[in-house]
Amino acid sequence: MRKKIVAGNWKMNLNLQEGIALAKELNSALTADKPVCDVVICTPFIHLASVAAEINPKLIALGAENCADKVKGAYTGEVSAEMVKSTGATHVILGHSERRAYYGETAEILKEKVNLALANGLKVIFCIGEVLEEREAGKQNEVVKAQLEGSLFDLTAEQFSQVILAYEPVWAIGTGKTATAEQAEEMHAFIRETIAAKFGAEAAEEVSILYGGSCKPSNAKEIFSKPDVDGGLIGGAALKAADFKGIIDAWKA
Repeated sequence: MRKKIVAGNWKMNLNLQEGIALAKELNSALTADKPVCDVVICTPFIHLASVAAEINPKLIALGAENCADKVKGAYTGEVSAEMVKSTGATHVILGHSERRAYYGETAEILKEKVNLALANGLKVIFCIGEVLEEREAGKQNEVVKAQLEGSLFDLTAEQFSQVILAYEPVWAIGTGKTATAEQAEEMHAFIRETIAAKFGAEAAEEVSILYGGSCKPSNAKEIFSKPDVDGGLIGGAALKAADFKGIIDAWKA
């Protein structure tokens, strides 16, 4: 059975004290009412070690929002996969649409990051998805397949087993446009087919594919009900414990 996962991406929000407070609140809420899915919170680098000390790793896994494409050395301002791992983090988000758009991260750069993250024992939450022009041109499948091929298809099946995929319909995030649960399912099914063709049916059946398009407590149950949707990568709603827990609870019958 593939894992059901709700992962929070805090992005560049919350100072250290606010981040610790949110982690404590979330930990208390999930201690009192245990989740039926895996929960991951991905925080800014400066929060990682402090948040690790505040959460029960059996309830909440910790992840970073990025890591460097270099092992170590004279790369001022960068944070390596080894450094991320040393904080107590177990996961890292790579390939997020914001990293691709604002920081020019290419398939080749992301391939290096994925390899280094896996080599350091981190699970990778790898983001893929198309922008509005690509969706309107009917190229979404082509774009997503190229993103998978460009950064993940050199992995072995064993390495790929440590990857979680997250589909972001970039055109539906903060634009006022919304992707339907049906559109999410359609793309998730295509992603699973693409993985099956490369890594085999078993790998495709076991990989968790999260939906990363404005998931909220009000729509999470409908989205999660789709057969190829295994959870969500949550942005804004992950910044409030009640909202995030509302999404986590969508997995409860």
